[in-house]
Amino acid sequence: MKRVLLVLPTLVLLLAGVLVVRTLRFTSRQVSAEPAEPFPVDAAAAAGRLAEALRHRTIAASDGMRADDAAFQALHAGLVTGFPRVHAQLEHEAVGAHAHLYTWKGTEPGLRPVLLMGHLDVVPAEAEATWSHPPFGGVVADGYIHGRGTLDDKGSVLAILEAVEGLLAQDYRPRRTVLLAFGADEEVGGHDGAALVAQRLRERGVRLEAVLDEGGPIGVGLVPGVTAPVALVGVAEKGSARVELKVRSAGGHASMPPRQTAANVLARALVRLEESPFEPELRGGTRALFEYVGPEMGFGMRLLFANTWLFAPLIERRMAGAPSTDASIRTTTAATMLEGSPKPNVLPAQARAVLNVRLLPGDSLEDVRTHVRKVVDDTRVEVAAEGDEASPVSSLDTEGWRQLQRSIRQEFPDVLVAPFLTVAATDARYFHSLSESVYRFVPVRMNREDLTRMHGRDERLSVDEHAAAIRFYAQYLRNTTR
Repeated sequence: MKRVLLVLPTLVLLLAGVLVVRTLRFTSRQVSAEPAEPFPVDAAAAAGRLAEALRHRTIAASDGMRADDAAFQALHAGLVTGFPRVHAQLEHEAVGAHAHLYTWKGTEPGLRPVLLMGHLDVVPAEAEATWSHPPFGGVVADGYIHGRGTLDDKGSVLAILEAVEGLLAQDYRPRRTVLLAFGADEEVGGHDGAALVAQRLRERGVRLEAVLDEGGPIGVGLVPGVTAPVALVGVAEKGSARVELKVRSAGGHASMPPRQTAANVLARALVRLEESPFEPELRGGTRALFEYVGPEMGFGMRLLFANTWLFAPLIERRMAGAPSTDASIRTTTAATMLEGSPKPNVLPAQARAVLNVRLLPGDSLEDVRTHVRKVVDDTRVEVAAEGDEASPVSSLDTEGWRQLQRSIRQEFPDVLVAPFLTVAATDARYFHSLSESVYRFVPVRMNREDLTRMHGRDERLSVDEHAAAIRFYAQYLRNTTR
């Protein structure tokens, strides 16, 4: 016992030394970047062109609702008028019903192209009368452009076009070919837009140097423990699956029920799944986030994230306490649809539940099926799952990542750059087979209130932020194409 008491303090000191040394070596991953080249932007004129684009109700087709073809056609006609150099000097291809692919040929065709993406469709605007400005009015007031699509995602599309138009006006000639792909059904899966563009490029044997799509914003106050704004660049996104649980029975009159009805069996299955979620794991884009922001925190938090080999369980427990952070460390399941008997006095001959499952990169659809069957552990419950796998995690050791990080730091020198996991779906997922550098980023500052406006009420974008986004895309294109 005396020997143990003598050795224990030595082990504690040794552990403390390891933790401190690792913390001291946990240094900043932010790059130093020279100031961005000047790029003239007429902010008022650019705001007006975005406002005009917002006036078209380009809501993608979905279950029970057709797309308004005339709205998409009118939007494209407006883009042709608003960006004459783009449409005169770039090759244009219509893809699917309403998507578009532009090619700006580089002077060195042997270089792999860079692809910039966005989408023209928007979600519906609920309770339009309650908006401060009409959601499809395209109003510019009080320093903001107001309307559905400013943040998701016409703002990005118009900023990209403004940047290309401005570069063309300067007679800029890219060495590397630039592709612009604008989908028109991202909000409902992207199958008739981005998926077809990716297929077309694969058929042509194209390999891409880098892909930049919508994604994380420049988060203001979004990362606890970090006072500086953080450019959240999505390096991966979760998969999405539909899992159906079905229980069949003989049915009958509710006045003579068996001990367990189909609904009872189904309910037990749902409770088991709720009580036995997927295990959390700090990996991929979420781990990378802390590797980039951790060095910018105070010593205590730096020590924590510099030593995830020891503290990962503690970090995971803390993150599991809130839905927003829990979703970034595990595959999640949510029961969203329930179905049973059509009448209150009839036993259900079939009870059915649909789960929305979001897969953490590294987990597969087969892993989901195995987990659900194991947890439910009842042969009376039929399990079926279908959907999209999670994306791979893009590399942070490529020229594509370095040029993106450099471009952000040039245009926004007060901003930290960090990778993260995108928990929602984007069109970018269709392009991982074409490039190891697929990133998701919107060059606009947003706080928590701004995030609620996306798909919510009073969506808007600052005129100044729109101008800054244009300058960012211009600088990014110059960095990646010369």
